Amino acid sequence: MNRFSCNEDVLGNDLLSKISDTNLLVVGAGGIGCELLKNVALAGFKNIEVIDLDTIDATNLNRQFLFQKEHVGMSKAQVARESVLKYNPNLDIIAHHDDVFSEKFNLKYFESFDLVMNALDNLKARNHVNRMCLAANIPLIESGSSGYLGQVAVIKKGVSECYECHPKPPPKQYPACTIRNTPSTLVHCVVWAKFLFRHIYGDADAENDVAPKADDPEAIGDEKAGVEEDKKDAGDDYVSTRNWVEQNDYDPLKLLVKLFHTDVNTLLSMNNLWTFRDKPRAIEDIDTLLKAGEDILAKDNNDIATDADIKEVKAGGNLPTQRVLSLPEIVFTFFNSARALRSRMKDVDEYGLVFDKDDEDTMNFVYAASNIRAYIFHIDNKSLFDVKSIAGNIIPAIATTNAVVAGLIVNEAFKIIAGKLDTCKAVYVSRTLMGGNSILSAHALHKPNPKCYVCSSRPTCTVHVDIGTTTLHMLAEEVLKGALSLIEPSVSLSSGKEVLYVPEDDEEKDMLETKLYPRLLSSFEIIDGSKCTVTDDRQGNFRLVLIFRQWDEATDDVPFKVLMDNDQPEATSTTETAFVTTTVTDGKRASDDSDEETNRNTKKSKSLQS
Repeated sequence: MNRFSCNEDVLGNDLLSKISDTNLLVVGAGGIGCELLKNVALAGFKNIEVIDLDTIDATNLNRQFLFQKEHVGMSKAQVARESVLKYNPNLDIIAHHDDVFSEKFNLKYFESFDLVMNALDNLKARNHVNRMCLAANIPLIESGSSGYLGQVAVIKKGVSECYECHPKPPPKQYPACTIRNTPSTLVHCVVWAKFLFRHIYGDADAENDVAPKADDPEAIGDEKAGVEEDKKDAGDDYVSTRNWVEQNDYDPLKLLVKLFHTDVNTLLSMNNLWTFRDKPRAIEDIDTLLKAGEDILAKDNNDIATDADIKEVKAGGNLPTQRVLSLPEIVFTFFNSARALRSRMKDVDEYGLVFDKDDEDTMNFVYAASNIRAYIFHIDNKSLFDVKSIAGNIIPAIATTNAVVAGLIVNEAFKIIAGKLDTCKAVYVSRTLMGGNSILSAHALHKPNPKCYVCSSRPTCTVHVDIGTTTLHMLAEEVLKGALSLIEPSVSLSSGKEVLYVPEDDEEKDMLETKLYPRLLSSFEIIDGSKCTVTDDRQGNFRLVLIFRQWDEATDDVPFKVLMDNDQPEATSTTETAFVTTTVTDGKRASDDSDEETNRNTKKSKSLQS
């Protein structure tokens, strides 16, 4: 008897034959994805493709069992393929180390599959796969986990609600002034560090500068005289941090002094900020700290866990990435990472470097900047592991929950392949017993929301903005690509006039970005109640009617809101999230998405304004 002989007894020859003939697409090869690929390989699936852009990190190894220490830095999809072939050498499995948003994964590609299984941890990617499966009219099994919680649901056009039938909870928001001037938690410091990285090394945007500004509302206070004095102290000749580092050739030592000494003293000069707060402390004697940090780290390789490290962990110690470093070590880590990033800036494209939590130089920079910032504002420092969890919006994962969820996915797949879609359930995994003696709770699939702007017969939604001050850039980048998760949207007014298009060459791109993007919506004769048609060929010919409503309550922090109907506001920015819960992210204008490749594709530029 071999390991597959029991499949016939349990499933029957007819179902097993259908499973063998099923063309299956698995999107994601991480926590749930590893368990899922192992399951489908052993369950009788033969024709499998898997897509995952990510590479293997040492922190994945405690739960993503298809990967070993020697695989760190390699493609998750490709290593997962090699690993499951050891379980079942007869598989016809193709691995794509690529972005699911890639043009090659178009509607025709999705139509070549009989079933799609999602094992993603990113909201925008989930939305995209949801739309592609709806357009291709193939069933999708959506899943997610967060700690001890998990969820599995079947999505089928016209039969059950889609992933976007109901708005996801909006991300946690932080005022930009708090991020820039008065952080009080480590999360604030990490958000600041990520914006710092993006502003210095990424797609330059002066609005995203994290340098202190004397005209911030929080710094201004109520006394005009104090305002003028603070502005004078802070300096009238404001230079963005990006311009400053370019003028100083990205010098890491000068950058240390500017960010953590000069800029802190600038903050200290803004008297109104410290009336009811503890004053920050500027870093002094940086040269001495650097030398001390270099000496300490020279004796302690803090990069990758060795066998000796693992023995130490078993004995009750911590992995190097879980150790909280001293201030000298952190300062030297910043200097070293800034020096490495400086050399890499010589070969970057127009978008610069992109934040990647698995890139050593990038993560060390954000980690060190976050902790130095925390020290300055009297906030406890944390380990690289902790900062990476915040910076990458990493949801706590438990291997057992992932295994349960993956098993539930395959169970629902059997029903679909057997032609029993009506018996499919939405299944929830709980930490406590529910309705008896089980941690599982199964419910009938809900019908599609007739007002869903994705899967209804006439997709429509309303965007509330200040039409007289909102630019086409905000509509395109923040509303359509951000809140509505489109990739390459085109917009036509009811008159037939096209106000937003997908550029076909550099000349059209330049025209769009320099001539059209800065224009106000009102300049296109858009008024309260105007309608437009939004299309996106990259998402299975997605089509949507967008209604504009004048919103006088719009602010810099909340410049717009999107409503599916009059009762349900849709989130105004995307965030990495489990299917069950959301994670802590930044605010609408001080927001970021850890899926940085998506950011590169959509050029989501988030303003850092108060």
